[in-house]
Amino acid sequence: MTGYIKAGKIAATHGVKGELIFRHNLGKKTSLKGLQAIFIEEKKGAFLPWFIEKKALRNENEVLIKLEKIETREAALKLVQKEVWLNEDDLKKFAAKSSPVSLLGYNIINNNEALGEILEIIEQPHQLLCRLEIKNKEVLIPLHEGSLKKIDHKKERTAG
Repeated sequence: MTGYIKAGKIAATHGVKGELIFRHNLGKKTSLKGLQAIFIEEKKGAFLPWFIEKKALRNENEVLIKLEKIETREAALKLVQKEVWLNEDDLKKFAAKSSPVSLLGYNIINNNEALGEILEIIEQPHQLLCRLEIKNKEVLIPLHEGSLKKIDHKKERTAG
């Protein structure tokens, strides 16, 4: 699996100098140390990089970021509510092992039968869903403790 993975969204602006609050779903407190760029999907399938000038930890699931070429609150407002994507390597570096997003790329096994690879984790208000394709059809499977018996991080698969 390669490409970009949804890591959160721009929640709000902060101050008057173009700073943004990035609310992430990485499952742990992080300042994103070493991360040089985030990606925002401007058009379907077209991810544009936004280079980070500085970042600061705000709380458990928020980081204050300043992006290059965003110098005013008005310019920053255009990015509010946009989804933020990271490339797969960066996401694996910053996501907690216990975070649902870390299950991307894992295979789901049901009664010793491989159902497919988790292509996306969809966060709903009251549940998490795994999106996979089975026989060229999109399938959404709820992800919760009652249906998930085992996670094998070494073999990158889950059993339900």
